[in-house]
Amino acid sequence: MHEFLDQFDNLEKHTQWGIDVLEKYIKFVKERTEIELSYAKQLRNLSKKYQPKKNSKEEEEYRYTSTKAFLATLNEMNDYAGQHEVISENMTSLITGELTRYVQELKQERKSHFHDGRKAQQHIETCWKQLEASKRRFERDCKEADRAQQYFEKMDADINVTKADVEKARQQAQLRHQMAEDSKAEYSSTLQKFNSEQHDHYYTHIPNIFQKIQDMEERRIVRIGESMKTFADVDRQVIPIIGKCLDEITKAAESIDHKNDSQLVIEAFKSGFEPPGDIDFEDYTQPMKRTVSESSLSNSRGDGKSEPKFGGKSKGKLWPFIKKNKPPPPPPASASPSAVPNGPQSPKQQKEPLSHRFNEFMTSKPKIHCFRSLKRGLSLKLGAGPEDFSNLPPEQRRKKLQQKVDELNKDIQKEMDQRDALTKMKDVYIKNPQMGDAASVDHRLAELAQNIEKLRLEVQKFEGWLAEVEGRLPMRTEQARRQSGLYEAQNTSAVNSCAQDRESPDGSYTEEQSQETEMKVPATDFDDEFDDEEPLPTIGTCKALYTFEGQNEGTISVAEGEMLYVIEEDKGDGWTRIRRNEDEEGYVPTSYVEVYLDKNAKDVYKSLQKVSE
Repeated sequence: MHEFLDQFDNLEKHTQWGIDVLEKYIKFVKERTEIELSYAKQLRNLSKKYQPKKNSKEEEEYRYTSTKAFLATLNEMNDYAGQHEVISENMTSLITGELTRYVQELKQERKSHFHDGRKAQQHIETCWKQLEASKRRFERDCKEADRAQQYFEKMDADINVTKADVEKARQQAQLRHQMAEDSKAEYSSTLQKFNSEQHDHYYTHIPNIFQKIQDMEERRIVRIGESMKTFADVDRQVIPIIGKCLDEITKAAESIDHKNDSQLVIEAFKSGFEPPGDIDFEDYTQPMKRTVSESSLSNSRGDGKSEPKFGGKSKGKLWPFIKKNKPPPPPPASASPSAVPNGPQSPKQQKEPLSHRFNEFMTSKPKIHCFRSLKRGLSLKLGAGPEDFSNLPPEQRRKKLQQKVDELNKDIQKEMDQRDALTKMKDVYIKNPQMGDAASVDHRLAELAQNIEKLRLEVQKFEGWLAEVEGRLPMRTEQARRQSGLYEAQNTSAVNSCAQDRESPDGSYTEEQSQETEMKVPATDFDDEFDDEEPLPTIGTCKALYTFEGQNEGTISVAEGEMLYVIEEDKGDGWTRIRRNEDEEGYVPTSYVEVYLDKNAKDVYKSLQKVSE
């Protein structure tokens, strides 16, 4: 009995261990699904991180086959991540969810089986106790009957005992014998009943319970095996789709065409310039002034000035010739004004910066066009290029103009769509006055009409420039050519002086006189553009701490305590650009003034600088 009970307890512990194993496997699969979700999320974030941003320079770069292949790879990685999400979802629904429900059912079934086992065990123990009690009672009654019989025999043999006492002892002995017989019959019945119960217990009830527990345990083992198979099948089901994603990545990689990408680069950056001719040998042994060859880079672009290719604009590429300098470094902040009475160095000691030649150009009428060109160059360095993109090479200019025309046409179409919608709304209001006032949309229709007309004029203007670039417009007349030639002859010296600080195509600077005479254009072409240009905005104010005598060009004199406007802050060279009024501006040493910058204006100025860079 006790041996059986020990086995019963061991069986209970084993089934509990089986449930623990199942729950451990469920936890394992759940953590796997979390890993799959995390991996899919990281893949999606990675793909999103490297996706080109809309309306940015990166989006333009994705026209090359190599970048298109990379974009296809990013898209396929997104789909690849989706398959890992499918793995997580399927494992959650087919394994984790199903096994969790099964574990709950298994616990209930196990509880029921062991409850039946304990109940059967308690019943057989009760039967055993009844049998023991019946046995002990039978034994006691037998002993009592023996003692009563012995007492009767003793009384019957004693001659001194009365007959009545002997009869009483005899009756007591008979009673005890009857009680013993009854106990014997009860014990016999109880014993038969116990034997029957015990047989049923060991051969019927307990085997049935054990069989149910065994079936339950085998189902658990089969179920965990099926779950492991499903675990593998879930992965196997997405392998074909993942394979397709990898095949698409391979296909995208094979679609890369290096020749096509090279051609796109050529189309994007070709300028339309002719290469320069050979440079003649210059003999420095002869006492003569150094001259520049007629076939040099500058002259090769200037030979065709009698037949301008783009109307009144520059014919060839105007290589960047502006080297923006400021006055020499100011005295240290610790030095007193008296220590540097004259301020900056003389122009003879240091090359004059471009910004300091404005006054000279303003006072010389023949040089006004050179001044305007220089100012255009400065505005380009600040990120504000000319409206007609004349600062770009011909092919780049054509592309920019075409792009601008397309954008304007899209804006016109949007305005026209709004106008058509409002016109339909007005017709509805006219037919059904209760829905609204038809006159309420007239103002908006008028605004749209004005906007459309302005946009169309802009389109015509840019289409004219585009036709000019593409050579569709007639060439200038002979009279215009003669006027242009006369103007060029009068201003050759002025232009040469403006272009001394020219920058060569390789980025180096030279002091040679520039031969870029093709920048001379009719005055009417620059006048409108120059009139539209506005002075630099103020970014703050300043107070003069000392008196400064601005004796060099580009500087401005200030008196101690004077309040002025700041239009350009110190860039690390010790000079600050200020303005007194619309006509007076220049540089002063930063240590001579106390600057109060306006934060908003400063942020706008820095933003413009970043755009220009």
